[in-house]
Amino acid sequence: MRIAQVSTLYERVPPVAYGGTERVVSWLTEALVARGHDVTLFASGDSLTQARLVSVYPRPLREIENTADPQAFHVAMLEQVVRRSADFDIVHFHTDYTSFPFGRRLQCPHVTTLHWRLDIPGLDALYREFRDVPLVSISDAQRTPLPQLAWQRTVHHGLPPEIHTFNPTPSDYLAFVGRIAPTKRPDLAIEIARRANLRIEIAAKIDDGDRAYYERDIAPLMRQPHVCYRGELGGHDKDRFIGAARALLFPVDWPEPFGLVLVEALASGTPVIAFGRGSVPEIIDDGVTGFIVDSIDEAVDALKRIGEIDRARCREVFERRFTAARMADEYVDVYTNLVAAAR
Repeated sequence: MRIAQVSTLYERVPPVAYGGTERVVSWLTEALVARGHDVTLFASGDSLTQARLVSVYPRPLREIENTADPQAFHVAMLEQVVRRSADFDIVHFHTDYTSFPFGRRLQCPHVTTLHWRLDIPGLDALYREFRDVPLVSISDAQRTPLPQLAWQRTVHHGLPPEIHTFNPTPSDYLAFVGRIAPTKRPDLAIEIARRANLRIEIAAKIDDGDRAYYERDIAPLMRQPHVCYRGELGGHDKDRFIGAARALLFPVDWPEPFGLVLVEALASGTPVIAFGRGSVPEIIDDGVTGFIVDSIDEAVDALKRIGEIDRARCREVFERRFTAARMADEYVDVYTNLVAAAR
């Protein structure tokens, strides 16, 4: 099958460090190539892929987003996709609703995976206008605000098994991984660790838009003796960091569409203690791969039971449910159905 994967341009595919959407696009693209499909990737020019690479800018837009208009680059890329669409059997967009008007001009079927939340005011009006656009959700929970759209399937993210090493003998620290952002609640993770009398290490990115929040609310907490800030980690450093953790804390305060770090933890054998919002109950099996809680007190109590979680079972659940191969197979089913319907 001739498949176009259209990524956002904010980060390289795959990202050097933090970047969830672009990382998933990379894993999917490489898995499709490994299955013999003819794949073209629209992404930043420094992206690394076995697919055919098409780019409108040589570097990630993150490097210039404060001095340039990111949407201008995306519009230019999407117009390229339209112009080349006769060369593909299907186009798979990962660019949110920006691609919707372009999709109607393609000479082949298309599908869009939505990677973000759908409960923001104004989205309902926009999606009503494009309710015919074929969509894939990354969790069933993500669909809740807009269940009436043209959903084709829920496809949970998957990653290559080899990029995370199973660690049966962890260290004594708790891990927090992701972004320093109000929705991620690093402050709650720090407080949970304090009440549990455990050390917490934080490997997280600080976006420019979250800098004020960090300086005001989080930086003072980082000075506590039980907290260690490791900065933004990627590659083998991130693998070792997650795998050596006693548990991953995920006290999110928003309807998380997926939560890629949950799967990364399971791949390492690291159990998760997470607030049960958004996709969390679809990914974490309570009492099997971690504990789903609703408060700081419940999280502290769960940490006392973390030894009950079999780390080998966490890895086994990952290999059964969250690999890139499984993700690619499910997307190919979506592509096949859309191509057949178009014919």
